[in-house]
Amino acid sequence: MDLEKPPPGGHERQPDRRSDAEGCLTVAIRIPVRIVVLVLVVPVRLMWDALVVGGRVLRDTVLRPFGRALAWLGRALFVWPAVGLWRYVLVPVARGVAWLGNVLLVVAAVWLYRWVLTPVGHAFLWAARGVGTVLAAAGRGLYAAGAWLGRYLVVVPAIWLGRYLVVVPAIWLYTWVLTPVGRAIAWCGRGVAWCLGMVVTGVGTALYWTVRILLVLPALALWRWVLAPFGRGLAVVGREIGAALGHAWRIAGYVSLAVGRFLGTLFRLLVGDPARWAYRTLLTPVGHLVRDALWRPAAAGSRAVGRVVRQALADVRGSVRRARADVRRALFGEPAKKVPVDRREPSAAGARTLGSSTTALTKD
Repeated sequence: MDLEKPPPGGHERQPDRRSDAEGCLTVAIRIPVRIVVLVLVVPVRLMWDALVVGGRVLRDTVLRPFGRALAWLGRALFVWPAVGLWRYVLVPVARGVAWLGNVLLVVAAVWLYRWVLTPVGHAFLWAARGVGTVLAAAGRGLYAAGAWLGRYLVVVPAIWLGRYLVVVPAIWLYTWVLTPVGRAIAWCGRGVAWCLGMVVTGVGTALYWTVRILLVLPALALWRWVLAPFGRGLAVVGREIGAALGHAWRIAGYVSLAVGRFLGTLFRLLVGDPARWAYRTLLTPVGHLVRDALWRPAAAGSRAVGRVVRQALADVRGSVRRARADVRRALFGEPAKKVPVDRREPSAAGARTLGSSTTALTKD
């Protein structure tokens, strides 16, 4: 008894193929191809990474600032003048032209349509309706008379003559002449078609077997025993070359990363560390000395001079203000003093309340 239950599809599960189940041709091709491809790809990857780094540096240090400068220059030379021309010249001129066109054309056209063309059109329409009513009545009368005369003088005799001179002979000809002749022709045509079909079937069968034997079977044998094995071999070689390119590109990436780190470390040891040491041990003390001995005293002196100058200017402004007030007082006299107005609330003694007697009748 089979204890393993088959899958729902009804087909037995195929065993998984082993990853190492490869032919000797694949194994013989893989290692040489990967070695050759690695040797060819590593310089290309190094050059590619160098170009990428150089392009990024060029983009960040040259192209992007240059592009921003060009964008600002383009806005300053083209966009802003165009916006100003549109906003402060073209739009007001267009609005003025639109208002003038509305006044000279639209308003005049509306007035002409409303007070001239509309009354004239109504009058013309009324006259046309009257003339049309008269012509329609006359036309209906003429049509009725013509229809009566045509019906009893032309139509009825034409129908009778057409029936007995055309329809009846045509029916007799179709029934007793054309139908038997057509049936005979159809029987002969079916016989000829059967003969032609047999001839064509025989010729087609002969051609089919001839083409099959001379072309199809040799082409099938060529495909099955020559082209298909050759294609499989090419597929194996191409697959291995692709896989080798992928492995070589990844390995070249690691090599390029190691080379880049080595060059960065070398640059740091030869340039960065000496520059940092010179900055920390030489330039920083000199800068601190210059700052403490020169810049700070100069800044303190400049601040003191500024305070003195501001105080002198304030004194000058006060003197000028007082002199102007003295001149105004000497020319126009003392200004009139305003009488202060008492805007406070009344006191409790002077205010009227409900408990106090302030009227003449209730005064004590």
